[in-house]
This record gives sequence, C-alpha cells and structure tokens, in this order.
Amino acid sequence: MKHIIILGDGMADHPVDRLGGKTLLQYAKKPYMDMLAKNGKTGRLVTVPDGFHPGSEVANSSIMGYDQNEVYEGRGPLEAASIGYEMSPNDFALRCNIINVNDGIIITHNGGNLETEDADVLIKYLNEKLASQYPGIVKFITGIQYRHLLIIKGGNKYVDCAPPHDHPNEEWKPLLVKPMSNVDASLLEGHYKDGEGNALAATSDEYRMSAQETADLLNELILKSQEILENHPFNVARKERGERMANIIWPWGGGYRPHMLTLSQMYPQIKRGSVISAVDLIRGIGHYAGLRNIIVEGATGLANTNYEGKAQAAINALKEGDDFVYVHVEASDEAGHDGDLELKLKTIENLDSRLIKPIYDEVSQWDEPVCIAVLPDHPTPVEIRTHVKEPVPFIIYYPGIEPDKVEKYDEVSCVRGDYGLIELQEFMQTFMNIK
Repeated sequence: MKHIIILGDGMADHPVDRLGGKTLLQYAKKPYMDMLAKNGKTGRLVTVPDGFHPGSEVANSSIMGYDQNEVYEGRGPLEAASIGYEMSPNDFALRCNIINVNDGIIITHNGGNLETEDADVLIKYLNEKLASQYPGIVKFITGIQYRHLLIIKGGNKYVDCAPPHDHPNEEWKPLLVKPMSNVDASLLEGHYKDGEGNALAATSDEYRMSAQETADLLNELILKSQEILENHPFNVARKERGERMANIIWPWGGGYRPHMLTLSQMYPQIKRGSVISAVDLIRGIGHYAGLRNIIVEGATGLANTNYEGKAQAAINALKEGDDFVYVHVEASDEAGHDGDLELKLKTIENLDSRLIKPIYDEVSQWDEPVCIAVLPDHPTPVEIRTHVKEPVPFIIYYPGIEPDKVEKYDEVSCVRGDYGLIELQEFMQTFMNIK
C-alpha cells in the first residue's frame, strides 16, 4: 500500500453569514472530496499541541508524526534547509517577511504580493546597505516571494517575534521584538566565554548573545530597513503607481538547527518519499524528514499555482517508486489571510477539481492500492484572517475501506466520522498503519 497526503493549507473555516451560515467547505463545490468522504472514513484532528502557536510549521510537522516538544525550532531553520543554507551550531535563523506598513499599521504580511524576482533585488540591497553594517553577524538570504531568511550569528532564540499575518491592521511598533518572559532566566543569558574563561569571538560556534541583545539587534534591523526599502527605486515606482510597497522587514519564527528523525526511521514502510510544495517551510520539514523535494514549475504558493503540475508530479512519484507523498497547497491559507471569501472558495474548488480529481482518477486504476488522506493543517477563517487553534476535518480513503456514515467533507459532517477526534501524532500513526 502506498500513501499520499493532500493538504490544503488553512482550508478549514468558520460559518459565514454571507454563505447562509455555512462554512466554505460546506458551501464550495467539491465533488471529489465529498466522494472520498462518502466512500472512506472521516474524523477530526487536533494539529497544534498545548502551548504552541497554530503556525503551519507546527501543524504540518505534527501531521507528519513529529512531537513538537522534541523537534520544534520555529520556521526559520526549516526554511533555511529548503533554501539550501546549512546552519552552523550558533546560527539563529528567522523567517524574514518583507511586508507593507502604512501610517504605522501593518497592511499586509506579503509586501503587496511580492514576486520572487523583485524580492531578490530587495534582499541583495538589504545585504549591501544593512547587513554590511554588521559584518559576519547578519545575513539576508532570498527565499520565495515575500518569504525570506535572516541569519543572526550567535543570536538567542528566546525572543518573542510576532508573526505579521496574525496582526493585520494593527500598529507594528508595539509588536517589536522582546525577550521572552515565560522561560528560565538562564536561557536568556548570553555565552561569551569558553570553558577556560577566554572571550569568544562573536562569529565563533560557541558564542551566543543574550535574548535582550538579540531583540535589540532585530529591532534595529527592522527600523533601519524601513528607510532603506522605501527609498529603493522599486518601491518608489510602486508608490507613484498607487501600489503597496514592500517597505519593511519583519523577522519571526526563529530557532536553531532542529534534530529530527527521518520518516523512514519512524515508519520503516516508507523506504522512499517526497514532498511537493511551493513553500520553503514545508520543503524544509520535508528535508529534515528525509523526503525528496520535488520542484514543480509554476507552483507559486498563491491561487495561481500549478495544480495540474503538482498532481502529475505526485502521480509520477508514486508510479516511479515512492511509498509516501506529501502534497501541500498554500493557496487557501493566503486567501484566508487576505480575507478574500470568493478567492478562498475558488482555491477549495481548484484543489478538488484540479488536484484531487486527477490523482484519484489515476491511482484508482492501479493494481497496487493507494491510501489517500485529505485535510487542512489549521483553519484560517476569512473573517478573522489569522490561523486559529481548532480541530480540522480529515478523510482517509483506500480501496476496500469500510466507510462510515459521513457523506460530505466539511467541519460539521466530520464530527460524526468513525475516527472521532484524534490528536497530533495519532494521525500519522493511524495513516501509516493502513497496509
């Protein structure tokens, strides 16, 4: 039995008055999800453990079977792995958004839907004009679209950095970086000397600044970046056209290099697997999980992503010997963050007709059965525009499964599913025990 997980990031939602009190999954036309629900088994999954923010890094790695208390290091190290940056022992890696602010308010977390080619110009400019002020300590690395990487040599991870997508239309200065207040004081301290009492160089693998010094440095970078970016010709031209500027950096989700077992070590039946995503975060999880990252041309992380290309890549991977494939689509999450109801409905319908349909139509003809799971990682309700920590509905289907009585795939129907409410690593354990 082969296994494939198809994940619509942020796809779950809340009842919306404009939809007659239905959720988007209830309202959307999604015949293949409903067919899989009718012929398979359903339930709900808690994807975020207590004490953790409902971020995609937490939810997706929990779905893959990882205990966050053992592996969690934030988004930055995962995205570093995806980009191909090998972290040193004293590296502190942070996700670095280029966002849009106006009149002291966070307008959008995505820099006005910044394209990667334009972002690369801005990142290089930041290295030239800003990182150069901190030689050997600060480095910006280009990622995808508005999602980039900031490396602080010797940075301390015990700082509070607010995810920008959780604070739309809020003042940004009160959200600047602070040392954590809920950790042991010893974790906030720096490490300046070796075992013999000799001063360590700031770039040495053993050196670590304090949490307060790290927060001060990050805030300094944020404030300086605004002037640098707003005066770049790219943003000057945008402003003249009345478009949103990509006018300030926002670092968050920082951590050190994680220590994770591969999925093959955790589940011996996975001899070879792959991950398909346009998002560095998910590719980074895949890297540490021992999965091949399959790059699909035209996969954007937005509503215009190449659904068909992802579907074909997944089919090819299974056909060519993969035992496990993880297909991630970001589009619904982005639409949720933007509060765009119509677009989010469209992303759900596209996931159904342009990705799930071709995958199911193909693998249902094979002699070797394929077990299919469909689920989101967390809700991103369009009327809230942020991730929320709530159970998500899921489907598991394979040829010969005894179906439950659920006939539709949505947040309400799946409450009655035979799997009931399961938590965290239980999903992957349940899924991979289907042989």
